[in-house]
Amino acid sequence: MKVGIGYGNHEDSYQLGKKTASEAMRQAAITSPDLVLAFISKQSDAEAFYNGLRAVVGSRTPIIGGSAVGVITNDHLSYNDSPAGVAVLEFNTSQIQYATATGIDQSEYQAGQYLAEQLTAGPDAKLLLMFYDSVKIPATPGAPPVMNASPPLIAGIETALPPGIPIVGAGLLSDSTFGTTIQFSGSSIQQQVVVGVLLSGAIEPHVTITHGCSLKDGIYHTITKMQGPIIVEIDGRPATAVVDEEYGGPSWREQLPVRRLTIGVNHGDRFGDFQEDQIVARLIVGATPGDGGLVLFEPDLEEGTEFQFLLRDGQMMIESARRNATALVEQIITAGHTPRFALYIDCAGRCAAISNTLTEEASEIQAVMNQHGIPLLGFYSGVEVAPLLGRSRGLDWTGVLLILAEA
Repeated sequence: MKVGIGYGNHEDSYQLGKKTASEAMRQAAITSPDLVLAFISKQSDAEAFYNGLRAVVGSRTPIIGGSAVGVITNDHLSYNDSPAGVAVLEFNTSQIQYATATGIDQSEYQAGQYLAEQLTAGPDAKLLLMFYDSVKIPATPGAPPVMNASPPLIAGIETALPPGIPIVGAGLLSDSTFGTTIQFSGSSIQQQVVVGVLLSGAIEPHVTITHGCSLKDGIYHTITKMQGPIIVEIDGRPATAVVDEEYGGPSWREQLPVRRLTIGVNHGDRFGDFQEDQIVARLIVGATPGDGGLVLFEPDLEEGTEFQFLLRDGQMMIESARRNATALVEQIITAGHTPRFALYIDCAGRCAAISNTLTEEASEIQAVMNQHGIPLLGFYSGVEVAPLLGRSRGLDWTGVLLILAEA
């Protein structure tokens, strides 16, 4: 397996596509690419960039990816101007299939089901790499966005995908204001779709999740009223009033998304010690007009759900990235596998400019990958998808590190 990485930050989108693809092909001496992963910012012209890629990799190689808030490679990390990152992969004893399903904004479940029905998963299927549009309806002045939900999407995929195949991927996001997104769906550019790549054969996927939250006070609260995806009441009180108290005032209502404070659902021991790898966090996007309630990044909670308020902890986030990346590489080496490629899917809110840290958390991933000579492509996403406690789940405020290795 060969993997080359290309990076660029240039106003001419066509030349940006050619430059990044050429750099990746040249870096790994690739002549017959099997798959291209590509991510760009909203400042780039997606069609021109795509055409630039095609001019280098040819007309038959599937190009998967799309919108990203920023891009991470072994040597670069940027969410300013027009960054783009590309990974070109040439497989030896592994195989890929890819499929696309439209209409995710109409029914996440049906789109996921149709996607999986197009894929033939044999006994050597190892991983489904999946991307979808996070934003259903973009944010407008005075109104938060409406999001596509990952739980029904994953549930739809699992109806037709054999059990035991992990799903790793992301809900794509174009910017921190929740604008429209685009996807490279193999052979075209589309919107409101889900794209899946099924990897089979000798490839060995290894996954870890990096976290970064701490309990605010440990008290459990209950969602007592919802209207669609909006949390209207918590503990029988207006949800906005509860958050006012937790935040120390109403200033959070002007933030999109809300900084520092988030919601966590504990999937472990209810009264055990806090274990961040057993918590699924849900970012608060903002308040609806007129104090109608809370909009969450993932609209998947329901009345009766118990949760705890969490604080996003910048230092813990950085330490978790370093610790978990190091442990994953050690696990791969111990298993006798050779790491070939790392994909880092990082929540956009974890970048230094938004999380208010002095250093970039993703630089810890860069350092570990560079120490072991592993080609790295990463991007800043809306939602991260990975197995947690035996199930593939949509996550918030996490980094998902996937390393493809060969036995």
